This record gives sequence, C-alpha cells and structure tokens, in this order.
Amino acid sequence: MATEISKIRNFSIIAHIDHGKSTLADRLIQRCGGLTDREMTEQVLDNMDIEKERGITIKSQTVRLDYKGYVLNLMDTPGHVDFAYEVSRSLAACEGALLVVDAAQGVEAQTLANVYQSIEHDHEIVPVINKIDLPSAEPEKVKAEIEEIIGLPAEDAVLCSAKTGIGIDEILDAVVARIPPPKGDASAPLKAMLVDSWYDPYLGVVILIRVIDGVVRKGQQVKFMNAGTMHLIDRVGCFRPKIEQLTELGPGEIGFITAQIKEVAQTAVGDTITDAKRPAAQALPGFKQVQSVVFCGLFPVDANDFEKLRESISRLRLNDASFTFEMETSAALGFGFRCGFLGLLHLEIIQERLTREYDLDLITTAPSVVYKIKLNHGGGELELHNPADMPDPSRIDIIEEPWIEATIYVPDEYLGSILKLCQDRRGIQKNLTYVGGRAQVVYELPLNEVVFDFYDRLKSISRGYASFDYHQIGHREGDLVKMGILVNGEPVDALSMIVHRGVAEGRGRHMCERLKDLIPRHLFKIPIQAAIGGKVIARETIAAMRKDVTAKCYGGDASRKRKLLDKQKEGKKRMREYGSVSIPQEAFIAALRMGDES
Repeated sequence: MATEISKIRNFSIIAHIDHGKSTLADRLIQRCGGLTDREMTEQVLDNMDIEKERGITIKSQTVRLDYKGYVLNLMDTPGHVDFAYEVSRSLAACEGALLVVDAAQGVEAQTLANVYQSIEHDHEIVPVINKIDLPSAEPEKVKAEIEEIIGLPAEDAVLCSAKTGIGIDEILDAVVARIPPPKGDASAPLKAMLVDSWYDPYLGVVILIRVIDGVVRKGQQVKFMNAGTMHLIDRVGCFRPKIEQLTELGPGEIGFITAQIKEVAQTAVGDTITDAKRPAAQALPGFKQVQSVVFCGLFPVDANDFEKLRESISRLRLNDASFTFEMETSAALGFGFRCGFLGLLHLEIIQERLTREYDLDLITTAPSVVYKIKLNHGGGELELHNPADMPDPSRIDIIEEPWIEATIYVPDEYLGSILKLCQDRRGIQKNLTYVGGRAQVVYELPLNEVVFDFYDRLKSISRGYASFDYHQIGHREGDLVKMGILVNGEPVDALSMIVHRGVAEGRGRHMCERLKDLIPRHLFKIPIQAAIGGKVIARETIAAMRKDVTAKCYGGDASRKRKLLDKQKEGKKRMREYGSVSIPQEAFIAALRMGDES
C-alpha cells in the first residue's frame, strides 16, 4: 500500500566535502531506528572503500526513515563538482534540502554551487550548522555568512554535532515542519524519474526512482521515454537502508525497481519511466546525456595484462556508465585504452578502483580535454580527444578549447599567490569580493590549464584553506599548438600534448630537463628535443657513457691511443644512428605525472 502523500517528506543533504553530511546521515538513520547499534558502521551510506577512506560520496544513496508517523526519504548526494549532474537529478527528486555548514570552516565554494542548484528547484532549505562541539566553532559568525553570502535567513538555523548526536531531533522536527510534502496524482498516467542506477551481481541493474504521478507496481510493463526501451518490472522496494520489498510505489515516493536489465548504460540518469500501455504525454524536463570532459590513456605496465585490463574496464563500466573507453595503441606504451571521464576526481577514482579491485599496475598518460578543430577549405569540424591524432597544421583553420568559470574562496593572506596562479594559467578575472575575512574570486580559465595540477597547486599555495568550484561555459578560440617530444630524433607519441603557444617553450624546456634526469645514460649521446611541427623549441643532451678503451695501453707512442680513440668515436657515431634508446617505464610514469611545475 502506497503511503499517504501528505505524510511524505523528500529531502537531500547538501554540503561541501568534509562538512559532515555522511556522519549526519548516519545519526538520522540511527535515531529513526533504520539500523540497530550492532549493525551501525561509520558512513553507512558510503559502500565503497574509497568513499570511506577519502571521506567523499561518489554515488547518490537513499534511505527511507519513519519518524513520528511521517515517512522521510533522505538522499545523500555527492558533493564534488565532477558529479554535478547526478546531484541535479537527486535534487529534482526532492522538495527540500538540509544545508550543512561546518561551524569552524563556514560557507565554501561547493556549498554555494549546490545551494544555487537547490534554489533553482524551488526547494525549502533548512540551514544546519554542524560540528558545534569543536573548540574552534563559531556558529554566530557562520550564521552571518549564510545570510551574507547565500541570502538565506539563518536565525532559525539548527545547531548540531553529528558526531556526538546533539541536535538530531531538532533537525528531524525541522524537516517535518518546514519541508513541504510532495504533489502528485495517483490516477494520472505513470511518470517517474530515474534518479540513479547501479549494477548488482544478483539482481542486475537496480534503478532508483522518484514517482511523480501514477503508481508503479510489480509485473508492470514500463517504457523508458528517452531511451525508447521497454522493460517488465520484477521487483519494487525501498531501502531502510536494508532492502525492503513492496508491492507498489505511489506519487511522491522514492524507491527502487529491478527489471532484469544487464547494463547500467541502458538506464540513463534523468530518464522518464512511464507505463507502456498508458504512457505519459511528455517526458520530465532536464534530461541530458552525460558528456566526458577529461580524456587520458590507460596502459598496463606489463603488456601481458592487456586482456585483464579490457575485462576490468568492461566490468567497471557495468556499474558506471558515465565513463567511456576505446582501444588505442602507442609506439612507446603498447596496447591500452583511451578513456573519457567526468573530471579529474572521476579519473582518479576509476584508476584507483582498477588498481585495487582488479590488481592492475597502470600507466596513465597526461589528461587532455576535448578540442574542437575547424578545418579550412570546407573540411568541416572534428573533435580531438587525443593530441597524437591532431591533423596537419596546414589543414587547420581554428582550434577551440573548453573554458570554465571558477569560484575560489580563500583567506585574505593567500589571495596574492592565488591571483598569480590564475594569471599564469591564462585566467581572466571576473569578480573579487570580500565576505568576512575571506575573498571570493571568480575567474574564467581554460580547462586545459586546470586538468594538469591546478587543484593541487591551489591547495599547496593556500595550505589547504582555499576551496574551488567550477562549471563549463563553452568553447573559445585559442592559439594552440601540438608540442611533440623527440628522443634521439624519434617522436614519443605518449608524451605529446596540446599547449598554448605562449607557454609551449617553458613547458617544453621543463619536460626535456625532466626526461634528462629520468632516462639512463647509454653508450652514445642522446638528444631530447621539444618541437612544434618542424621547429625545435627546447633541447637537452644526455652525455654518453665512456668506456676506457686506452686502459690496455701502457706507454708506447701516443698515436696508438689516438687510433683506439678514433675507432671508438666512429663506433659511437654508428651506434647513434642505429642504436635504439630504451626509456624505462618509471621514466614515463614520472614524466607523465609531472604536471606543470614551471
């Protein structure tokens, strides 16, 4: 039997990374009796080891709680910018949100980005100030920040400490009193939003849905409106957080369905599910295909692991349809895959999961973004994911690169070095305002400059105090060139990269110096060059190892030594022409991890 709609409250928790939202979710589950003390673990909604270790949420999770006769559906969403689309779908499934702000740290960049999304969905937002038990907590100052930066009234913000359990009942009462019940018509044709999906080895793909209108039942034939596919529902239920099977889900309810679907790729987040026999007139708004933003090559260190890598990537894709892959070969690294990711954190997570869960040793090439190239003489337009595939410069009319708008919050004393970092990365300053003792800087930056190591540099310059959030603002024309690296006159495709002409020389020189330290000496001289087309812009030379051929001469005429040295010289010349330079894998890994430290 479906729950009465006036007794349902759907809400999500939005916060910056590390502000305690997974811990707060744990306390709410414990208070409502979702799990006994014995079953309780820390971060109960984060089920991946990486999520628990890093303290981040990667997948949206949901749990149904009972409190004073009300049904509360809590959605724990990712806080990281890479998963912004998942967050937007989770928020679209709710009527309200708990805005969790750390009492010691105040409002941060991602808090802001997610709050604005929440406001766009017309949510009722309940501010919660967490970690009030900390000695450095300043709740009154944080209240003022919420009012000043976000513009939300904060006089009735709930003060709590998720760790010690202070204020949990007050939060639950505020959810019931302040968040409105959902709207929906049970007699209308079925319309449900696909919020998330994941692969379960026993059940197939489990689909998280929010019913807007109508009722979804076991045995019902449903249609996915954007995908155009039909499926028969074999299981309906909810999470408390353990699986509980139900006969149906009514309007306003959040739960899951399974329909013997084998691949997550068939269940696109944001799709509309309707009855096959009595379909809804139109799909829900806001659906979009998830696009990869960052691309890089993944190669096994041991060439024999290629098949294992192929199998592992295919299995990961079962559970995460947001990354793409296709096979590629490299003269230096052998067979591997070109993979597309939602962002740098997503890349790191996939790489770490492949290493851990499938015991693979991987080399990752330098991350690159998607460039749009317009060819001259009516040659059309193409998208470039891999610098090695760049067409001949004479055929290129213009190259466009993606740009982002970044919002950075930073304490005043680190502002100068942050501004310099953004200027060095070709940034355009849009805004600079002060909130309390912190500066809010808005910059437009090329994504190409951010994917290297911008985030790491930002954190090290500001000693971890700066917070950073961004969104894409489209492609713009740029003076971009392909910089290749040649070792002993041979191009090394895995090290080629697309850079702005203004920084190409500095980057090329840095790469050459780095490789000079990494490549071992051979018996002949090895030139390392960075080149744009046929023009060399930087060069380093690794000196030859010298074998003492005159050691056996003990006196006698000097011409004997001369003759031996000339013979050695001739041999080295020949060796340089025909000798091949072996670049060890460690040198590749170190060079590719280098980022830009110039």
